[in-house]
Amino acid sequence: MLTNDFRIARVQRTLRWFEDDIPLLNVRVKELSKERQESARRFAAAVIHETRAELARLLQAQPQAQELKQDMHDPSSGMPCEPAD
Repeated sequence: MLTNDFRIARVQRTLRWFEDDIPLLNVRVKELSKERQESARRFAAAVIHETRAELARLLQAQPQAQELKQDMHDPSSGMPCEPAD
């Protein structure tokens, strides 16, 4: 099972890769018709948009996970953090 931190790092890396590829996309599609160029650019923009949305979802889930971890280690939370003797 992948941890949320690992997923966030992977999505951030993917997003950077997509964003850094935009200038290269323009070079790759310059020989295509204007319609196909626009189609390729719209597709790339949609993929970047979805990747950003996924990153936002993962980051929103992160504070909840952190709060649970803190509650487990906080003696005042009422949750046992170590087995009783």
